[in-house]
Amino acid sequence: MAPRRKGHHPDIAQAKARKLPRQVSAVCWVDLLGYGGMIAGGSFDPLSPQAKEAIQRLRAFHRIVAEHSDRNFRTLVLNDGAAAQRDLSFRSVGPTHQFLARAFDLYNALQASEYRNGWPGARMFVATGFRALGSRRSIDLGRTQLGSILERLAAGAISADQAVREAASIERYFDVIPQLQANFAFTKAYVADSIGSRGGFSGPQFFVDELFFDDGIPAWATGGAIISFRDDRLDLSGSFFPVTNILAPGKLDAASSGIRNATQIASVLSGSIK
Repeated sequence: MAPRRKGHHPDIAQAKARKLPRQVSAVCWVDLLGYGGMIAGGSFDPLSPQAKEAIQRLRAFHRIVAEHSDRNFRTLVLNDGAAAQRDLSFRSVGPTHQFLARAFDLYNALQASEYRNGWPGARMFVATGFRALGSRRSIDLGRTQLGSILERLAAGAISADQAVREAASIERYFDVIPQLQANFAFTKAYVADSIGSRGGFSGPQFFVDELFFDDGIPAWATGGAIISFRDDRLDLSGSFFPVTNILAPGKLDAASSGIRNATQIASVLSGSIK
């Protein structure tokens, strides 16, 4: 039997051939610093004059996140926080580098807005980990409703005008982002942000999970010393680098050295690299 290469995990490496019940996900979680204090100044009443600036800040945050969202950088906004997610490639490091660069671009855009308006800034954590394959119930329900309308239109049972009216009136009473459910990259990023300055993650900074990198911060990025945390209640730990610059991907064969694809990250998470 041929010796197994370091970091090689046959079940993971053959994920394209055999569908695994989990994916390797990259998630960024960003949170506006000090927003709670701003809205508290208006007694948590959005109509209060004291809350006006907090609402303006929130709207600017939502606008910037929306401007940076697309099919490879899907986002979910939750008041003064937002998450972006992408499944990584089991073969190429390109999506890993691209996600980090996209997250850094979003962070910089948010920081520019925050500093321009004299606001406290944002803190972002970019983490990687396994996610379970999620339920598509909400997505499939919407498709079923729309499919029914199209079938009746094709059969001549309803007019085009009625089809448009029915499609416009479809309401979703339940919603879910499947890629963020049982997503332990999201869990890690969120927990680290919750620990905040108590764990050394102070101020408006951009933190990147060490698992993205082969051996510390690569040449195409700039950052500081690693910061580790542990949550005993959840039995969860992790380490992040504060990163101050990330170069655009460019030529992936050269620029992305020192970074991991999904197979390599999964191997580390599975314990096959000591």
